[in-house]
Amino acid sequence: MSQFCHLHCHTQYSLLDGAAKIKNLVGTAQQLGMEALAITDHGNMFGVPHFVSEAKKVGVKPIVGCEFYVAPDMHNHKDKTRYHQVLLAKNETGYKNLSTLCSMGFLEGYYYKPRIDKRLIKQYAEGLVATTCCLGSEVSKAILHKGEEAAEQCFLEWLDIFGEDYYIELQRHGLSAQDQCNEVLLKWAKKHQVKVIATNDVHYVDEKDSTAQDILLCLQTGKDYDDPNRMRFENNQFFLKSPQAMAQLFDDVP
Repeated sequence: MSQFCHLHCHTQYSLLDGAAKIKNLVGTAQQLGMEALAITDHGNMFGVPHFVSEAKKVGVKPIVGCEFYVAPDMHNHKDKTRYHQVLLAKNETGYKNLSTLCSMGFLEGYYYKPRIDKRLIKQYAEGLVATTCCLGSEVSKAILHKGEEAAEQCFLEWLDIFGEDYYIELQRHGLSAQDQCNEVLLKWAKKHQVKVIATNDVHYVDEKDSTAQDILLCLQTGKDYDDPNRMRFENNQFFLKSPQAMAQLFDDVP
């Protein structure tokens, strides 16, 4: 796990959701011995220039990505359905395609959030790496709500688009739903020979910053902090964990 780096990170540019300041995020990653770090803000690439600049200052390789909002049809403003999907650029072509997808989300797909769809992703998939993402992804939601058979067909659609650049992403934040998804995903990894990565859904740098991030969610949703029915993260485990901590979390995964 000495080569571990975080590939799912939200900065302050995940507006009213991420509480990680870029300089602090990159500096902490460098202090923890990571050689690279990704930025995957929700629906935008606003923080990329700042992120790349700060990463290069401390000798950390910047990996540019985005966690997109994906709709069944980005032009259908009657359907509020949207999923999360992480895409990472692996080369210059990928960066250009990532930028195009992000721009199209704002220019043509904006409905509450900047949205794209699978048709557009397929058109601009060259040079990009995709993962099964988090509990908000199409694949994970299908596992939880549609059953394994239907979810596998969804998984295969994404695999068909990205091929060897599609990765199974495992997360462990102490959530039973993640455990349920991970069990199925690991089964598919073996069945379909898909590579596996481990991530932490980073929304703040230190564990103690969870309260600040929780307040941002209140601002985003317009809810009082003590409202028992408001949106909130289930615990305080969404921080930049060390390679050693990640190794302990996933020591049972081959």
